[in-house]
Amino acid sequence: MRYNKIRKMDISNGPGIRVSIFMQGCTFNCKNCFNPETHDFNGGNEFNFKTIEKILELSNLDYIVGLSILGGEPLHPKNIKGTTELAKAFKEKYPQKTIWVWSGFLFDKNLQDLEILKYIDVLVDGVYKDELHNPKLKWRGSSNQRVIDVKNSLKQNKIILLD
Repeated sequence: MRYNKIRKMDISNGPGIRVSIFMQGCTFNCKNCFNPETHDFNGGNEFNFKTIEKILELSNLDYIVGLSILGGEPLHPKNIKGTTELAKAFKEKYPQKTIWVWSGFLFDKNLQDLEILKYIDVLVDGVYKDELHNPKLKWRGSSNQRVIDVKNSLKQNKIILLD
């Protein structure tokens, strides 16, 4: 598994100041994707235990409110194990901080049984569709994408969208 980049102070991918990691590799290849350099599974940098340690260290500052995991596709079968390990380690160390994940996979169709859902607070799901692009949308690029409150959705057994 590989990652493309880490941002130590990101204010555009979730609320507040966050640490963000962009996973490497995606098969969706959405037209006009904002991160086409993350599509090649062989690009970027090796993701390993040191990567997780670096993310945890960067997140140790009081003003960091959470972790954002984007891509590429962090929940692709080639990436899910490492993404889950990162999310679990982050939540164990920072239970009060939030994890936001962006995925082209759909919460209610592709992700129901994944361990990672135990650690994610918010999931932005659905592939980016250029014909549905709307720059006024918060946290997403196209109107088909949903910003899902994962904890409440799991409790209520139905999709609860974040306001």
